[in-house]
Amino acid sequence: MGIVVLTMKASVIEMFLVLLVTGIQSNKEMTKKIKRPKFTVPQINCDVKAGKIMNPEFLVKCPAGCQDPRYHVYGTDVYASYSSVCGAAVHSGVLDNSGGKILVRKVAGQSGYHGSYSNGVWSLSLPRWRESFVVSEGKPQKGVTYPSALTYSSSKSPAAKAGEEPDLWKPGSVLLDAGFVPKEELSTQSLEPVSQGDPSCKVDLSFLIDGSSSIGKRRFRIQKQFLADVAQALDIGPAGPLMGVVQYGDNPATQFNLKTHMNSRDLKTAIEKITQRGGLSNVGRAISFVTKNFFSKSNGNRGGAPNVAVVMVDGWPTDKVEEASRLARESGINIFFITIEGAVENEKQYVLEPNFANKAVCRTNGFYSLNVQNWYGLHKSVQPLVKRVCDTDRLACSKTCLNSADIGFVIDGSSSVGTGNFRTVLQFVANLSKEFEISDTDTRVGAVQYTYEQRLEFGFDQYTTKLDVLNAIKRVGYWSGGTSTGAAINYALEQLFKKSKPNKRKLMILITDGRSYDDVRIPAMVAHHKGVITYAIGVAWAAQEELEIIATHPARDHAFFVDEFDNLYKSMPKIIQNICTEFNSQPRN
Repeated sequence: MGIVVLTMKASVIEMFLVLLVTGIQSNKEMTKKIKRPKFTVPQINCDVKAGKIMNPEFLVKCPAGCQDPRYHVYGTDVYASYSSVCGAAVHSGVLDNSGGKILVRKVAGQSGYHGSYSNGVWSLSLPRWRESFVVSEGKPQKGVTYPSALTYSSSKSPAAKAGEEPDLWKPGSVLLDAGFVPKEELSTQSLEPVSQGDPSCKVDLSFLIDGSSSIGKRRFRIQKQFLADVAQALDIGPAGPLMGVVQYGDNPATQFNLKTHMNSRDLKTAIEKITQRGGLSNVGRAISFVTKNFFSKSNGNRGGAPNVAVVMVDGWPTDKVEEASRLARESGINIFFITIEGAVENEKQYVLEPNFANKAVCRTNGFYSLNVQNWYGLHKSVQPLVKRVCDTDRLACSKTCLNSADIGFVIDGSSSVGTGNFRTVLQFVANLSKEFEISDTDTRVGAVQYTYEQRLEFGFDQYTTKLDVLNAIKRVGYWSGGTSTGAAINYALEQLFKKSKPNKRKLMILITDGRSYDDVRIPAMVAHHKGVITYAIGVAWAAQEELEIIATHPARDHAFFVDEFDNLYKSMPKIIQNICTEFNSQPRN
C-alpha cells in the first residue's frame, strides 16, 4: 500500500514540473509577440500658447501656416509664454511655414522682451512676463522621457474658483506692469498683454486712404487689409509708433487720430469698420487737412516723434498736390506716396498734375515713393514701407527750417546806437527767436555784443528752452563804444560757431547801425568758407556795400537795410521766409 502511494506522488510531481516548464516557455513566447507602444509626438494648433501647457519640457508637432500674423509672438530667442508656440518656432528659424516637430523648454520669466522681424514673422515687445520658453529642433535627448499627452492649464484661476477676485490692478501691480487690460475693460476685452510698441520705431503716422468712387469696393477692401497688415507689422504702442487714418474723397475726414487706438489689435479692428466715402480723389485737399488739423497735441501728436503721412492714391489725384505738399513738408511732415495702378501712357493726358508724386514727397530719390502695378500686389509693399517709415535717421522732413539751426546774433552795441534803440534791437532779436523751435536738440541760440571789443552774452549750449533764451536776451546790457564789425565776426566764429553741432545749419544774424572801423572782407570770407550763412541787417548809417560784403551770396536774399530802428520789425517776415526757402532748397540725404 505504501509503495502505491509513493508512485502516485512521484507522478503528480512530475506532471507539475512539466506543466510549469510548459507555462514558462509559453509565457516567453507571448512576451515576444507583445510590442511596446510607439511614442507619438502630440500635435498642436498654431494658436496654442506656451503658457497653456503645464509640462516644463515637451515635444510637439506644429501644422503649416503658423507664420500668419494672427498668431502673436512676444520676444526674440527667448519668448514670453503668452506667445504662440509654433509662431515662435518659425520666428526663431527652427521651423519654416510648412510646420514640423520642435522641442520646447520652459525657462524663467524675463524683465523685458524685445520684438523683431525674423523669418517672415514680426514678434512684439513686452515689458515683462512671468514665464518664458525657448524652442529647438524636435530631436529628443537621450535618457529624457517626453509626454505623449500634454497637460493643459485650467482656464480659471484658484481665486476665481473660490469666488474671489484678487486685487492685482493697483498701480505698479504685476498685471498692469505685464501689460494686461485693466479690469474695467474686462467686460469687452480678454485678459491679454498689450504691447507698449517698438521703441526703435517711434513715429506719429497718418495714413491718407483713397475713398473715392473710382476705387471700387473690392480694391477698397484690399486697401484696408494693407492698412491692417501695416498696423500689425509696426507693433503699435505708446512707446513706439502711433497711427491714425484720414479718408479722402471730395473732402477729407479723420477716421481716428493718433491716440484713439494704442495697440495693433484695436487698430486692426477699427480699420475693418471703415466704410468707403465715395466722391472724387482730392488728394491736395486731404494733405492740407492733415497739415492743419491732424498732427496736433489734442490728436495725440507727441512732439518728439517724427510726423509721417502716407498718401495712398488709386490712379491719380483730381486736384493739385504740389503747393499743399510744400506747406506740409515745411511744417515737418514726412510725406510718402503709394501710387497704385498709376496712369499708363494713353491715360497721362487726363492727369491734372504730371509727376504729382515727385512734387509731393520729401525727396525725389525713390525713398518716399512706392509705385504698385496693381492692387493685388499691394501686400508686397508692407515690409518696404514699414522699413522706410521706421528709418527715422532718413526722415529728412522731420528737420525743418525752424528746428535745425544754431543761430548766432552779433549785435552792435556802439555809442551811436543809444540805450533806447538798443532795447529795440533786443526786442527784434527776441521776436526773431520766437519764430524758432528752441531746445537742446532743435534750434539753439547764442549772442555776441560788440563795440571795439567783443563780449559773449550767452552760448548755444547755455539755454535750452525758448523762455530761457528770451529772458537771457532781455538781460543783455548796453555796452557803448566804437564799431569793429570785422573783429566781431571773427570773435563769433571762434566763440559761438566753433561749438556748433555738425548736424546744425549755422546762421549768423549781424545787426549794425554804422560803417565798421576795421576791414570786414576777410572775416566775412572766412565765415562763408566755414559754412556760416550770414544775414547782415543795417540800420540808419550802415553802409550798404559793407552789408553786401558781409552777407552770404546772393546778397539780395541775405542783406537788409532799414532807415530807422523802429522799422526793424518790417524785415523780419522776409528774413524768416528766406531762411526757410534756402533750407528747403538744400540737397539732403
